[in-house]
Amino acid sequence: MDFQLRAWQESDAENLAHFANNKKIANNLTNKFPHPYTLENAKAFIQMAMSYQPTQIFTIDVDGNAVGGIGVHDHNDVYAKNMELGYWLAEPYWGNGIITKAIQQIVSYAFETFDITRIYARPYGPNLASQRVLEKAGFTLEARLEKTFFKNGVFLDELIYAVRKESN
Repeated sequence: MDFQLRAWQESDAENLAHFANNKKIANNLTNKFPHPYTLENAKAFIQMAMSYQPTQIFTIDVDGNAVGGIGVHDHNDVYAKNMELGYWLAEPYWGNGIITKAIQQIVSYAFETFDITRIYARPYGPNLASQRVLEKAGFTLEARLEKTFFKNGVFLDELIYAVRKESN
């Protein structure tokens, strides 16, 4: 399935609110990703995403519709050479290889654009699909931390996957 990564636009708010309002998606993201996901949440998120220069957070666009998001988040202090990867995709588009390709694209973009040497992602232990996607995209499991996340009243393992610039 064809897609493109592009900067978020204010006109994406309705698509974002529609596709992001899914408990299955929210269950695999931090609590900053609300459920239910409202139009007001979408507008606030898009304003935040548009504030980064250069762009760090992109929409995943299929046929002109914003159907997901992917971004890299910078750090400072001793973590300054690292960025954290985050992503989600609307459920109707799952299983089409979109996220694997989107991750590969954003990894290339981030290493070319930012002064970093490592990109990491932290999927929850039960999120096997995300773990497989990261592995397909070239990430390596660096650590499994037992019961570090507390989501929906349950402790979850934190997995740390990473890719390094030297390996690209």
